[in-house]
Amino acid sequence: MSNTLAYTQISTWINDFKELTKIRLALSVVFSSIAGYLLGAESISLLTLVLLAVGGYAMVGASNAFNQIIEKDLDLKMNRTKSRPIPDGRMSTTTAFIIASLLTLLGIYLLYVINPITSMFGAISIFLYVSVYTPLKTKTPLSVFVGAFPGAIPFMLGWVAASGSFGIEAGILFMIQFFWQFPHFWALGWWLYDDYKKGGFFMLPTGKRDKGTAIQIILYTIWTILVSIIPAFGVTGDLSLSIVSASIVFLSGLVMLFYAIKLFKKRETKYAKQLMLASVSYITLIQIIYVLDKFIRLWL
Repeated sequence: MSNTLAYTQISTWINDFKELTKIRLALSVVFSSIAGYLLGAESISLLTLVLLAVGGYAMVGASNAFNQIIEKDLDLKMNRTKSRPIPDGRMSTTTAFIIASLLTLLGIYLLYVINPITSMFGAISIFLYVSVYTPLKTKTPLSVFVGAFPGAIPFMLGWVAASGSFGIEAGILFMIQFFWQFPHFWALGWWLYDDYKKGGFFMLPTGKRDKGTAIQIILYTIWTILVSIIPAFGVTGDLSLSIVSASIVFLSGLVMLFYAIKLFKKRETKYAKQLMLASVSYITLIQIIYVLDKFIRLWL
């Protein structure tokens, strides 16, 4: 009986840890970082990959944990967040703070082992997300703009981890994920508008599910597509993309644009959800295409 109880407690703690650190979001960030590393690395180091993956997860997990500590009372008001460990009472704020602090120290240290500049960007990401973006979410729709900065770091962080420097290549990777976040988060904000409203969060640029928001979603989707194919023009240093891969990226972007236009025409919640899912597929797909394109051209 005691073994069963211990197993249940451990299982519950693991699940709570995964919720506190938002495991799916954290893993997607790690995926972006690894993609950036594979793009920037001349030779692949397994040790660096492990340090980047674990350090990256620790940094994102820390940001999410601090975020949930700050927003615990607001999370209690929203259906999608009220069962999180802190608002549900399964984890104390003190415990969550200790976990977040330890993850911060671990993440900064592991990324520093790779190189100091990688650690610096990781620390900047935590600071912006926790100290600037999180407080602004209940104050102004500009919070999405601020949050786009730490959110755009992972793809670029991988390149910095591989090269030890920040140049045009890392800048383009940053810009791709920066512009992508606007249609992604505005689609999410439109879809979950009523729930966000309960928590007092301002996510949409006009504050409403209206024509103005839909137009901005279309514009930023177009910017995302255009930035994503810039490496095909040979102006981004060591970061390049073949015409075939750029065409696939462009066509993938048109799919996202299709849903953005559909949302503009219909302005219905189901189309916002479709756009949000399409945006997730887009960013994952283009990162895979970028990496495959590099290695296929190397092999040829």
